[in-house]
Amino acid sequence: MKGILYGVGIGPGDPELLTLKAVRIIKESPVIAVPGKVKEDTVAYKIVKQAIPELCEKEFLAVDMPMTKDKELLKRSHDEGADRVCEILESGRNVAFLTLGDPTVYSTYLYVHKRVLEKGFQAEIISGITSFCAVAAKLNIGLVEKAEPLHVIPASYQIEEALQLPGTKVLMKAGKKMAKVKSVLKETGCEGMMIENCGMPGEKIYRNIEEIDENAGYYSLVIIKEKNND
Repeated sequence: MKGILYGVGIGPGDPELLTLKAVRIIKESPVIAVPGKVKEDTVAYKIVKQAIPELCEKEFLAVDMPMTKDKELLKRSHDEGADRVCEILESGRNVAFLTLGDPTVYSTYLYVHKRVLEKGFQAEIISGITSFCAVAAKLNIGLVEKAEPLHVIPASYQIEEALQLPGTKVLMKAGKKMAKVKSVLKETGCEGMMIENCGMPGEKIYRNIEEIDENAGYYSLVIIKEKNND
């Protein structure tokens, strides 16, 4: 009998935000996959180990996921990662692939997930708490009310047009583009709040655009809300 691949969402950083199902699947899976070259260096491993101390006793598969837009390099990485996962599944062992936030939202895990399914293996997604929900909770605000739309935008791409959309805008992983993000927000007159490293060591909260550090890290998320007249 072949094994099953589980894409396990582990939340944005706080180990207490792991779901009961995520913890169960991780504990039951004989092999744990993490995105990176060395498991101890991955954020996912560090988060989960706080909730599951015995995690270090598991067999690990480190899957390199380079931070690049080079299509050929990404394809090769995803193909190799899927092939290595399938070798383990072929042996009858389940694999829990740890991924930050929720696997369905801008997750590199999905590229492996689709390839594994195409190869005829079973793969399932275990939902996790999204970073933007965790950030809103930490800021003690709601994301949307009544008929307000919600737009989730990767800040590494064009954001000028997106900021013209109605409702609440979420700029994910804005760190490397922070100077540009701040400039665009000021030009458009938008007001926003941001949390860097939500739920992780070094967490920082910025309640307005002026406070935001242009050298903020990769795990920075900005929430831009329309003014509510109620």
